[in-house]
Amino acid sequence: MADAGVASRRACEAMIENGDVTVNGQLVTTLPVWVDPEEDRIVAAGKVVEMPDRKLYIMLNKPPRTLSTAMDEPGSERRTVTELVDHPAAPRLFPVGRLDYDTVGLILLTNDGELANRLTHPRYGVPKTYRVTMKGSLDEDAIKEIERGIYLAQRKAGQTQGGARTANVEIALVARERDKTVAELTLREGRNRQVRRMLAAVGYPVKKLERVGMGPVKLKGLARGQWRELTRDEIRNLKKSAADQRRDKPKQETGSSGNSRRRRSKVPRERKGPYISPQVTGPSGQIRNRTIKNAINKASKPDTDQQGSAKKRRETPE
Repeated sequence: MADAGVASRRACEAMIENGDVTVNGQLVTTLPVWVDPEEDRIVAAGKVVEMPDRKLYIMLNKPPRTLSTAMDEPGSERRTVTELVDHPAAPRLFPVGRLDYDTVGLILLTNDGELANRLTHPRYGVPKTYRVTMKGSLDEDAIKEIERGIYLAQRKAGQTQGGARTANVEIALVARERDKTVAELTLREGRNRQVRRMLAAVGYPVKKLERVGMGPVKLKGLARGQWRELTRDEIRNLKKSAADQRRDKPKQETGSSGNSRRRRSKVPRERKGPYISPQVTGPSGQIRNRTIKNAINKASKPDTDQQGSAKKRRETPE
């Protein structure tokens, strides 16, 4: 009842003891009460308790020529990923992100909207790993260029709107021959056809593309077209990888707070050397060193010749 949002756990216990709850039409007033939420009809304070949907997390090894959507466009007869998942809750599942029509491999389906958003939003930086078979022998210059990032055009509402450099990509070579290269690319963003476009930009067309990992979840033990639910450990690790890492970063203190002043006072101050006047030279023509105090004292004393001239001017009548 508490999980269904009826009230707090203690309040729900009080409702049972007060005779406000029935199970399959039978009044229950003692604790504990064991029920099956999927089979039993629970009524609390005259209202049927609707249990929330159980969160499901399913891995599918997507075959080629399959849409990564829950439903195809009207009039089309293309296969979708949800049609391959024979699960009672399949109508309420949706794919996490997308794979191209002919791209194969790991795709997750869930009814957990919050986690799906975290897994796909670039802010959280959840890595996606692809195994790529490309035409030609990938050279070191192309590897460095891909790792640094490549400018790709951006399209919105069917129109090209400038371009932006891709985020850093991690590349691990699996096999390199004269006519083909197999490598694994790890991305932390998901632009449309990004892997194919990056490799085409450096002159290595993609022959085969398969996603083999999303965060800590790896594609293994599933034939093409098969699916399974994630294990408890896989779900826990997946949620951990999708956590907002920015909350863990310490905030930088600014302003004139006491802490800021203490931090600034710890910075060693630069010790200045003696004042050097470029206009005062010694007999050898070299510049004489004077401290600031001596320079100020001397500058405050009028010259004796100037004092004598001023005295004479005062004594001479006009």
